[in-house]
Amino acid sequence: MSTPQPPVTQQPAPNWQAPSGSSYTSPIPVVRTHLGHAIASEWTKIKSVRSTMWTLGIFLLLVIGIGFLVALQTTDEDFGNVPYTVPAFFGLVLGQICLITLGVLVISSEYGTGMIRTTFTASPQRWRVLAAKLLIFFVVAFAVSASAIALVGLFTESLHSDTSASGTEWAHTVLKGALYVSLLGVLALAVGSMLRHSAGAITAMLGIVLVPAILPAFLMLSESMREIGEKMMEYNAPNSLAYIFELDNDGGGGNAQLGLLAGLTAAAIVGAFVLLERRDV
Repeated sequence: MSTPQPPVTQQPAPNWQAPSGSSYTSPIPVVRTHLGHAIASEWTKIKSVRSTMWTLGIFLLLVIGIGFLVALQTTDEDFGNVPYTVPAFFGLVLGQICLITLGVLVISSEYGTGMIRTTFTASPQRWRVLAAKLLIFFVVAFAVSASAIALVGLFTESLHSDTSASGTEWAHTVLKGALYVSLLGVLALAVGSMLRHSAGAITAMLGIVLVPAILPAFLMLSESMREIGEKMMEYNAPNSLAYIFELDNDGGGGNAQLGLLAGLTAAAIVGAFVLLERRDV
């Protein structure tokens, strides 16, 4: 027969207080985050995804491959009044689509997979994420496109430099050409941030690039719409690149076209930042 156990009384929890003057120190270092951390994160992302390698690889193949083929078909007389980088123009007309696609995918792919939630959890200040994406993409796009244009220019010059035809100075066409296609990619990134859909943003950007190049042929059939058609023809993407590469001496070196694209891109970036802060993920 078991003996009865005395009732268990619950003792009140001691009222513990930390000694006066002492504080808890976490073993995990706390670092105040800044834009540099977001830039490092976005650099890791853009260099580790396959879309970057594919789009930039095709871009280089188009610009350098077509540029070299065109350069091999040129003669000394072709470069009396145009820069040696002109063969790169023909590859850029197609290659700009690659940078547009990459610009959209840099941000829209995260919305498509839902990883953008993880990104914003790690970096609650959303403007840092978008600013880092814009900076990293622009630097990568500009470096790759400038290198491709310069390589085509050097190759072309090597074919014709031992002749009397010296061509015109072409360093500025490298910078302007790379800047133009890079701004197109940044514009695509901003549009992708606003639309949050890869197919929709790419389609919208193709419309921005292709419609002004096709529509003027129909607008100029009407006398009342001819002036609008001529302006669209002057500022569309292919003709803007032609002005930059001095294929039209009356184009002012493409400065007006660059200015228009820079203004449009800046407006899209402002819209992307505003919508990013106002909408839910």
